[in-house]
Amino acid sequence: MPDKNKKISEIFEKIADILEFLGDNVYRVNSYRRAGELLSGIQEDIEEVWRSGKLSELPGIGPSMAQKIEEFLRTGTVKKYEDLRKRVPEDLLELMDVPGIGPKTLRAAYDKLRVRTKEDFMKVLKDGSLARLPGFGPKKVQNILKGLELWRSTKERIPLVEAYTIAKEIVEYMKPVVKEISVAGSLRRRKETIGDIDILVSAEKRNWREIHERFVNYPEVERVLAKGETKSSVVLRNGRQVDLRTVPPESWGAALQYFTGSKEHNVRLRDIAKEKGLKVNEYGVFRADTEERIGGETEEEVYRLVGMEWIPPEIRENWGEIELAMEGKVPKLVELKDIKGDFHMHTDWSDGVSPIEEVVEACYRMGYQYIVIGDHSRSQRQANGLTPERYRKQWRLIEELNRAYNPKGFYILRGCEVDILPDGSLDLPDELLEEFDFVVASIHTRLNQDNTYRILKAMENPYVNLIGHPTGRSPGQREGYPLDMEKVIELALETGTALEINTFRVDLSPENIRKCAKRGVLMAIVTDAHSVKHLSYMELGVGIARRGWATPEVILNTREVEGVRRFVSEKRKKLARA
Repeated sequence: MPDKNKKISEIFEKIADILEFLGDNVYRVNSYRRAGELLSGIQEDIEEVWRSGKLSELPGIGPSMAQKIEEFLRTGTVKKYEDLRKRVPEDLLELMDVPGIGPKTLRAAYDKLRVRTKEDFMKVLKDGSLARLPGFGPKKVQNILKGLELWRSTKERIPLVEAYTIAKEIVEYMKPVVKEISVAGSLRRRKETIGDIDILVSAEKRNWREIHERFVNYPEVERVLAKGETKSSVVLRNGRQVDLRTVPPESWGAALQYFTGSKEHNVRLRDIAKEKGLKVNEYGVFRADTEERIGGETEEEVYRLVGMEWIPPEIRENWGEIELAMEGKVPKLVELKDIKGDFHMHTDWSDGVSPIEEVVEACYRMGYQYIVIGDHSRSQRQANGLTPERYRKQWRLIEELNRAYNPKGFYILRGCEVDILPDGSLDLPDELLEEFDFVVASIHTRLNQDNTYRILKAMENPYVNLIGHPTGRSPGQREGYPLDMEKVIELALETGTALEINTFRVDLSPENIRKCAKRGVLMAIVTDAHSVKHLSYMELGVGIARRGWATPEVILNTREVEGVRRFVSEKRKKLARA
């Protein structure tokens, strides 16, 4: 994301938080949030949009928002934001970023308990006075404490999507001066949260100084921690640390294997190498007795010399992958090229920022065979959820687009993300759901209670094809609600309902993905895209699925469009017979 887009997006989000804290009009609050989301999602540089005179063409950007964007681009700030900041203690503004602590919670603590600082807030949490306020109670306070713990850990650990985005931009920036470049460490293994971002580069030694000079001069660098010819470390403006190492081409494979990890995987690999009279390190593979270097240029060579097939980085955790590799039985994991469509995305009809036409064209150019347009249903008012009438209006546009794209072999399926209501019923009537091509059902409310019964009831509906973000989990943001995953997996298999691997939320853990795969429960990798830019995160979603040992057979969107239609039809017939 261009830096100026990000900054103005953050300012609009903060304005929304402050206005909500001050009790301002909900529509004004939401207009700033929507503008913030738009600016964080568009691919174009907002300054170029402004200079071309097209600010007013962006959805949700009226004259007032356009004026503030122009003010920021001219002055580097927005006067309204600076004025509003003076009305709320800085500590409270920071606490608004904590999961479970919203502007309304802080306003209650501010008005009723005279909370003005973080220390004040922690005191009222611990002494029970916040719990005694109307609408709070011990359970809400417990959830706030969990949110604080997550918030602190997020400051130390980077959510996967954020780390992926940062690293991808740096890799693109560095490509012109390197031979080979790759992320390493836990990011390459697609762990749910990342420590520091590790990037590995292969180049001739004569070029190392130039490479590190370019790296420390990356435009987003705020502080250089170390600069050398083999390793440099920087802190970016967003506070995240990035380390870059250079190695000679002959050591590329050995170094990439070593710095990818995990520690447990590497220890096991080196123990096996030792038994074979070999030594493996970041420089290569050597005969232990003579120190003769026998390989290390590629990862495949490193594994082959130790007597095993190459192991995908996502599963290098010493979870049994080494034993399978020694037998030549590593499973063929799902790959990005296997994916034929995306089942969950939003447009500017609900809380997305891109028009359907742009989303459709982008997905067609990505080489997909089909997509599901899945805007929110009516109970998601803050997300501009669709009524039945608006869905039918949207269908007419989809039909028009299909007339243009179907001859090219591309299909736009009519879909929705229907809310699962507190009693387990759905936000749209069955007679309307029956008319959709594909239905995603998700929980967005009461995220602190056990929601097993809601998901089970939704899966029993013949028109529900996919349970969206089933666990409510989002590492670094939210732990997820209590859920009996065994019951969910069992009923998913019985009813023919798929479960979602949500790229943004990293909702299904590797353990749950493996459980589903082992039982034969179908899963769908989705981007949950809210802008055209987000569609590219499918690559990351595939990595999350691979970390859970998912093969193409258990991923619904590896099927052709007719296979998807059969999947939908089979559930309807199956539950109709029942």
